[in-house]
Amino acid sequence: MRDTPTMTFWDHLDELRGVIVRVLVVTVIGASVAFCLKDELFAIVLAPRSSDFITYQLLGVEPFCVHLMNIGLTEQFMVHLKTAFYAGVLVASPYIIYQLFRFVSPALYDNERKYATLLCFSGYLMFMLGTALNYLLIFPLTVKFLGTYQVSPDVANMLTLQSYMDTLLMMNLVMGIVFELPVVSWLLGKMGLINAAMMQSLRRHAVVAILVVAAIITPTTDAFTLIVVALPIWLLYELSIVIVRITE
Repeated sequence: MRDTPTMTFWDHLDELRGVIVRVLVVTVIGASVAFCLKDELFAIVLAPRSSDFITYQLLGVEPFCVHLMNIGLTEQFMVHLKTAFYAGVLVASPYIIYQLFRFVSPALYDNERKYATLLCFSGYLMFMLGTALNYLLIFPLTVKFLGTYQVSPDVANMLTLQSYMDTLLMMNLVMGIVFELPVVSWLLGKMGLINAAMMQSLRRHAVVAILVVAAIITPTTDAFTLIVVALPIWLLYELSIVIVRITE
């Protein structure tokens, strides 16, 4: 049963303002802590550029190191700010989701609140799994290939810190969104827009689309890297079929 509305429009507006202020305060605190922990933060962020990274050790990759450079006067400081803000948002994201859900939930029926809770939790979990997979596997393989690729030994790679960070953040976002596939499929299944039989009949088309997406995410000519990226996305599609079937 939905709660009886007792608040005016301005009361809701004040409550929303309070939510925004609390979210911003927690995010700024998280970003400030990350900014102060510069050495620890960039030790994590820059780890995939060297063969000492755990993924390369497990795969037995030959020793290498991608050297980064700075070409702008303010570039390193701005990258530091951007990375600290991203880390702050990542750390504060559970609190942000909780505050937003707490603001919206009084307007929901009991069954809607249950589904909304499940949707928020599963969506957050899948996004974080996608981000973790990118950092531990997909991004390192991309850095290894693109950072060491040379058309000629006479042409040395001179990669900028800005390029490295932009690629990492972009791929984190893309993989986080891709990993929302089971959640979106569940939602569409509940709405009756898709069903398991439809998804099974489109499996061949989905495989082609997955390979295209994997090729875009990791623009390499290495078939092994392409398969490593495409495999989890295909497993997500198969999981989505199972979820939609259970929903039916």
